[in-house]
Amino acid sequence: MEHTQQHYSEHITFLKQLSWLDWAYALVLLASGLFAFHQYGSYMDAYETGFLFGAVAGFSWLGWFWKHVRQLFVGIALFSLFGISQYHADLARAEQAFFLKFLFSSQSAIMWMNVLFVLAMSTYWLATFTRSAFTGKTATALTWSAVLMGFTGLMVRWYESYLIAPDVGHIPVSNLYEVFVLFCLITALIYLYYESLYATKQLGGFVLLVVNAAVGFILWYTFDREASGIQPLVPALQSYWMKIHVPANFVGYGAFSLAAAVGGAYILAERGILASRLPALTLLDDLMYKAIAVGFAFFTIATILGAMWAAEAWGGYWSWDPKETWALIVWLNYAAWLHLRLVKGLRGGMLAWWALVGLIVTSFAFLGVNMFLSGLHSYGKL
Repeated sequence: MEHTQQHYSEHITFLKQLSWLDWAYALVLLASGLFAFHQYGSYMDAYETGFLFGAVAGFSWLGWFWKHVRQLFVGIALFSLFGISQYHADLARAEQAFFLKFLFSSQSAIMWMNVLFVLAMSTYWLATFTRSAFTGKTATALTWSAVLMGFTGLMVRWYESYLIAPDVGHIPVSNLYEVFVLFCLITALIYLYYESLYATKQLGGFVLLVVNAAVGFILWYTFDREASGIQPLVPALQSYWMKIHVPANFVGYGAFSLAAAVGGAYILAERGILASRLPALTLLDDLMYKAIAVGFAFFTIATILGAMWAAEAWGGYWSWDPKETWALIVWLNYAAWLHLRLVKGLRGGMLAWWALVGLIVTSFAFLGVNMFLSGLHSYGKL
């Protein structure tokens, strides 16, 4: 009872600390949600209406909790609306209109994201070796810019899917190209939050190594496989569950990737490599733990949502499909990691190595299953 009252008191204190700008931000989001509902409510079922206003509440809280993202949300809205306005309901203008061809079509914006992530990684490493505060700030600005262009690309791609045909239109988290973009963005955002929280920029180069591995896949998938086009959804993916299951999964993947990058930094620092240029081992250990804890929470939610989706699509919550089996392996891997740290008090290099190996296991569960195994989840073939 006392704990509940304290928790309630903390919420009241938090709300009292909000400024008029915080409330104005929330009201703008609410007005946007009401406008969207007025325009498209007749096409939305109860679940989609719930998602819409749930997103308004969620993004309001996120903007209150982490004020940096408010500028990002405003930028995404402005860039996306400008890009959408250039189409004039004609998809062919993506190759004709200047701003679409070079900046704001989905393909152009995502290519800018790729370039900016590469530049950001290089700049982070330069900042680490030169100890330049200005270079570090530049690297952070480049990362925020990459996230802005990536989300703009996804928002415009969502609109483009409806220009192809109303029954083709869908949220852009349905194939390997789209989810790799989402992975880059979520991983970068989680890193930017912890960069601000810990006031350190020395880990950016490590984290963006993982992000740029995904960028490399996006480029290969685009130019070699020519598989970046928008495709109609297969029947099993035509579900409201996709809108929440996939993003929750990728918050988990992004957090696990951050933990692995920090684990790599820990292993180097522990051996005296770049130790003078990296944060203290205690900070690295704490960040690794927090990232895995966040990732585990979201991955657990995503697994539960996936089971509910499976029950609706295939008539059973669990079928030991390869994707499901490997998702369970990933879950057990990080459950064991957390158990050893929280219950047994384990710290240090062993957990850092475990976080690195965990990323390999997670990568196979995400991508390797599509490459080498087949099953009910085989939607993203290479």
